[in-house]
Amino acid sequence: MSTPTATRLHAADASVTVLSNTASVSDWSRRYFGPWWNAFEVPAESICTGPLVVADVDSSAYVDLAALVDACPHEEVTYAKATTLLARDGAGTITAISPEEGLAYRSEPESGRLAIAGRSAEPVALAAARIAREMIRATLLREGWTLLHSSAVVRDGKTLLTFGSKGAGKTTTALLLALHGFELLANDRVFVRPDGGGELQVLPWPSAAAIGLGLLDALGLYDVVRDRLKAGEHLHPTQHQDVTDALLDGRREPLWEPGGKREKKVQVFPDQFTTWFGMALATGGRAAGLLFPRIDPGAVPALVDGDRALSEADFMSGATEDRYPDIFGLAQGIDGGGNKLARATVADRLAQLPHHQVVLGHETVANSDFLAKLASSL
Repeated sequence: MSTPTATRLHAADASVTVLSNTASVSDWSRRYFGPWWNAFEVPAESICTGPLVVADVDSSAYVDLAALVDACPHEEVTYAKATTLLARDGAGTITAISPEEGLAYRSEPESGRLAIAGRSAEPVALAAARIAREMIRATLLREGWTLLHSSAVVRDGKTLLTFGSKGAGKTTTALLLALHGFELLANDRVFVRPDGGGELQVLPWPSAAAIGLGLLDALGLYDVVRDRLKAGEHLHPTQHQDVTDALLDGRREPLWEPGGKREKKVQVFPDQFTTWFGMALATGGRAAGLLFPRIDPGAVPALVDGDRALSEADFMSGATEDRYPDIFGLAQGIDGGGNKLARATVADRLAQLPHHQVVLGHETVANSDFLAKLASSL
């Protein structure tokens, strides 16, 4: 029998423990969250209270839970891009299976405990990290934090938040600044909460970063990634094999999913920002300014007239949260972007900060110089 191992995660006042019968599962959470949240190993026998994810490689437990879902009335939902069958009982327990991933879940929201059983270690490790992060989010939302659809960089504690829909330039802006002396705090989502002194505290949402092949090349990082892969290192396992093949073959043109609407992108582990790209990661800050970029290939980087205001689409709320809906009841009814009052308060405070609409072109050096000068003026 395997010896259980455990990793504890902390973000602000929220914490959760990942316990597993397979060391690589708890190790994965420690690696994934360590750079941005406080993640460390704890003795498995010391765990007695608090939110808990029990994530075991256990085929028989998966089969039993799958049979339970199959025997009960259930609904079909999409969670983390996977089809998931979900059943609820009268006591509030939620049981679910994702057949394509070979994963089963059993959530007890009232007790703060969620069990995962899977057929192999890697899917279980991915699911455990995902659920642990969702438990942290649930706690933070209940404590008045909001979750914004924004990238963020930090210098001297001052945080620049960048907003926009997919393709607007959030990732481009954050990575250009992170390569020029700023600390990267978030690639796509960020937690924000007012403090008692009239400022807005900011925390990271750890996640793999999706970077298109063209952007990777423009940033001067393509050859770094290709050399690492050729040396036997790996990117995040959610990356499509077509992207890995393109990198190994030296192809730099964007790759598209069928239909041409969504680009297949490189998926970078959080710690690879530092170990591969030499970027510093920030663990927090205070909001100091907002950017609203758009990309125009032929443009000279410049400020754009206008007064873009935040909207509900800038919070990870309702339909905006299409990847991680709260199917396991962890947030206990609170909207994924934060409660209504918290969102309104944050939106009002952000509106009082310096904010600029900008246009960026395809000249990386010009974009970098422009953004660095603008950000340093905050």
